Amino acid sequence: MRADLTEKTLRYRGLLRAALDDVRKAAPEGSELGRTADDFLIMASSYYKDGVHFMETGDEVNALVCFSYGHAWLDAGVRIGAFRVTKTDLFAA
Repeated sequence: MRADLTEKTLRYRGLLRAALDDVRKAAPEGSELGRTADDFLIMASSYYKDGVHFMETGDEVNALVCFSYGHAWLDAGVRIGAFRVTKTDLFAA
């Protein structure tokens, strides 16, 4: 069970990192959607950093939660048109 959790956590970490690297803001600066994109990026990046911290302290459960939540912020941003992406396989939208 522990090996499964470790594998899944590392996989989700990689997916979130790749998604963060791929998203680009689609909305004009200063627009409501642009500000939303900024907020979503801050949330996703913060969850990524928190997940890395939890991994470093051996708390893989909370790390996995953080990587999952971070990715959800990016998925939501893609869905509402705040981001454009090139690697569509990384996103549910």
